[in-house]
Amino acid sequence: EVQLVESGGGSVQPGGSLRLSCVASDLTDNDRVMSWFRQAPGKERDGVACLGNEVHSAYAESVKGRFTISKDHAKKILYLQMDSLKPAVTGMYFCASRGYWPLRDCPLSRRHYNFWGQGTQVTVSS
Repeated sequence: EVQLVESGGGSVQPGGSLRLSCVASDLTDNDRVMSWFRQAPGKERDGVACLGNEVHSAYAESVKGRFTISKDHAKKILYLQMDSLKPAVTGMYFCASRGYWPLRDCPLSRRHYNFWGQGTQVTVSS
């Protein structure tokens, strides 16, 4: 079982930046897929970004060019750098993990992940 703990959320004005972190109990498996999801109040939990191997990542259309997912293998940390923030991205952000994924592009659907963190709140408001 992989344990995930998110941090780095907060309140920020539109146009600002935040960096979320997710500490994983195990990132030694190079096939492990890591991702970030967002859930706004009353809405579904939607995929924001995922990272398969070091080359292939995927992003929701709404965040392309503004968000960057990365990981530090040695520190077992997954990051989400969020720039040019907009109020529409307000929500609880969850880190998720799964094992080997057979396709090149990692999945952004929650049904493909079996390990989840508790979430960290991001609020973008003026």
